[in-house]
Amino acid sequence: MSSLNIGFIGLGIMGAPMASHLLNAGYKVTTSTHHKPAPSDLVAAGLTSLDSPRDVAQSNDIIIFMVPDTPQVEEVIFGPDGVNEADLKGKIIIDMSSISPMATKDFAARIKEQGGDYIDAPVSGGELGAKNAALSIMVGAAPESFEKVKPLFEVMGKNIIRIGEVGDGQTCKVANQIAVALTIQAVAESLTFASKAGADVERVREALLGGLAQSKILEVHGERMIKRTFDPGFRIELHQKDLNLALSGANDIGLALPNTANAQQMFNVCRAAGGKDWDHSALVRAIEVMSHHEIG
Repeated sequence: MSSLNIGFIGLGIMGAPMASHLLNAGYKVTTSTHHKPAPSDLVAAGLTSLDSPRDVAQSNDIIIFMVPDTPQVEEVIFGPDGVNEADLKGKIIIDMSSISPMATKDFAARIKEQGGDYIDAPVSGGELGAKNAALSIMVGAAPESFEKVKPLFEVMGKNIIRIGEVGDGQTCKVANQIAVALTIQAVAESLTFASKAGADVERVREALLGGLAQSKILEVHGERMIKRTFDPGFRIELHQKDLNLALSGANDIGLALPNTANAQQMFNVCRAAGGKDWDHSALVRAIEVMSHHEIG
């Protein structure tokens, strides 16, 4: 696998450390500068740049995307100088963004018509997981395609699971984002309650971490709530995008998600206060506003 050339488009908070791990593992990695210049530290580590997604696709065996939302994936693939303008026969397209499962299936069908293979592989674990190569990677792919690219995923993550066929990875990611949002809200309410009742909230969190309430969100985001460190991370704006996918998908299949809708409203409170770029742990601010009490 290390002899294959990798294109990587989307070098933001998550994408940059993921690409860095591929470079450190000996892969040749190329990006596109159609949106902005490549990060200087990655260039120093060996990253090369081309002018457009088309050029990246033409020059590489595997092309990975890590961009914010469905429209950005569509633009990279099907926009001017997009990936689909290259000869895709025998190439593998891997979308590691979090986007619509239905759009994913459509994109995959269109790439297949051009002779390419398409895999959706959204991730969970946030900035910390990306930096530590400890991401959970949820893959939608044919079994043989999954086996081909699994060594790449093992460089970037630890919990790598093929969920099913193309689109199933994105469905799993939406389910993940429901659970994460509701757990953030639960932690926010729990710590705000403890704080307003007069308890030492740091010791409350420490105690909860030793019991059934223990979770990664209580560990990482509970600390953010107490220390007031709300730089992303994972932006509220992006989590709202994922919950919109959940709620619209639930509507399509006749499913009730009342608590997901409530969590989305809590994010709306933060957004109305100018917090669309806050880390999603800042949902606690909505609880604090409604309770007239700030933790700490």
